[in-house]
Amino acid sequence: MGALADRTRRGVAQLRQLGAELTDAFNAVWRRSLQLRVVISTLALSTAVVLVLGFILQTQIANRVVQGKETDAASRIETARIVLERDLTGVDPDRDSASGELNNALARLTSTSIQGDRSSAAGEFFAVLAASQSDGADDMIAGRISDVPPELRESIRQGLRSLQYTTVVLEGVDTPMLVVGQQVQTATRPIEFYLLFPLDAERRTLGLVQSTLIVGGLVLLLLLSGIASIVTRQVVHPVRQAAEIAERFAEGYLDERMPVRGEDEVARLAESYNEMASSIQSQIDQLEEFGALQRRFTSDVSHELRTPLTTVRMAADVLYASRDALLPALRRSSELLVNELDRFEALLADLLEISRLDAGVAELGAERTDLGAVVTRAVDAVRGIADQSGTPIDVRLPDGDAVAELDPRRVERIVRNLVSNAIDHAEGNPIEVVVAADEKAVAVLVRDHGAGLRPGESELVFNRFWRAEESRARRSGGSGLGLAISIEDARLHGGWLQAWGEVGRGSEFRLTLPRTVGDPLRSSPVPLGPEAGARREPAPRRGEPVERLDPARVPSAVGGAHLPAHDGGPE
Repeated sequence: MGALADRTRRGVAQLRQLGAELTDAFNAVWRRSLQLRVVISTLALSTAVVLVLGFILQTQIANRVVQGKETDAASRIETARIVLERDLTGVDPDRDSASGELNNALARLTSTSIQGDRSSAAGEFFAVLAASQSDGADDMIAGRISDVPPELRESIRQGLRSLQYTTVVLEGVDTPMLVVGQQVQTATRPIEFYLLFPLDAERRTLGLVQSTLIVGGLVLLLLLSGIASIVTRQVVHPVRQAAEIAERFAEGYLDERMPVRGEDEVARLAESYNEMASSIQSQIDQLEEFGALQRRFTSDVSHELRTPLTTVRMAADVLYASRDALLPALRRSSELLVNELDRFEALLADLLEISRLDAGVAELGAERTDLGAVVTRAVDAVRGIADQSGTPIDVRLPDGDAVAELDPRRVERIVRNLVSNAIDHAEGNPIEVVVAADEKAVAVLVRDHGAGLRPGESELVFNRFWRAEESRARRSGGSGLGLAISIEDARLHGGWLQAWGEVGRGSEFRLTLPRTVGDPLRSSPVPLGPEAGARREPAPRRGEPVERLDPARVPSAVGGAHLPAHDGGPE
């Protein structure tokens, strides 16, 4: 019994799963197909209309048939009453021989033209005569009085003409009957007279009407479904074609156009779309031309500036080397000149790198490298600036390896830019650098406890020359292009560079790279911002003890929240 119950439960679970899968598939098709929704909606509404109309028609036809039957039955019994009263004028129902006379009169009645009138809507009938005593007991009976309902007999004894529907067993088959009764006068007193009309013909007629309505309704629904499908297709097909052409246009096939046929609304839609596509293509061509000119200008200017910059650098180095022999004002000028030349050279190098990235000629020298070693070198490169500002840097590496296919030079530049940016905005508070890895990706998180980012600024930090606060003093002498270059380097790896921040709680930057170049990213091994949940704590201020993160919270494979796969930082 236990095995049978287990099989039953498994069977029920499989049926539920199959039902859920079928429901999901139908919902998916329902959402994607406008034609299916229109056809099914039309079919549902048409079914409701056909059902209502069929019910009304069947009710009206049944009422007409019943009314005709009742009217003809009343006419029949009135004619029969006249015939019977003529035959029973001299009959006393209280005599012993009256039973035979009643049977004879009933036989003559059923054999007359009243029964043979086939044009009448009432059709065939059975006649019954009954003479009752004062106490209600039957004295004389001619016909099947047991088929007459007692309620109807009670009405007839009171001298009324009445009718009633009942069911009678004829030859072992339940047959619906219409029973009409009234009193017939004899020589001494009135007796009960009944006509029973079988309703087989009416039942067959109503059945035929019902089957005709059902078949006609089904045929009508099929025709309506086909008409709705054809009409909807005439509208949906151009829309589907327009969607396909728009998708190809969005993929870069700018020469795609919709065919124009006729002069109707769909043709005007195609013309409008083609005009819009032509305008967009023209603007894109202009933007590409302007972008190419801009990149060429930036590249040419950057290259042309190298020669005079080299000359100025040589002269500045000579002045700086002999600064001790100069006057104090000239000595300070030589120091400022060398510092600004350093910044100018960094800006020029960044401009050249940006121009190479924009031109798509940047090459990725990927090799299997430990991300922890790259991060350590990058932090050591800027630790002098951190020491000058009194900003401690806490670096935590994973217990396991964080080896991935990456370009060490570009990744080191990304981390160096992120840490330098954190030093500029940390306001002397501690900086945390966390390296994590899982089976698919490696990541580094740089967090500062400075002023943070205002709402919306996390989407702007990667713009060229954008700064959170123009008045903020920079210690690293950045060019304003560091984060813009960093996000391009991350995209070159097929990774993400994302930012998060809140006012008063600091900011975080997370670099996520696939372990193998070209593999899609689904999640990051270290959480960012709101993904961190309970890890988020108030930012420690300068001079306060730093609460170290629990190493157990950042293992070598930290489960990150699943994010949409895209090609870079925040959208």
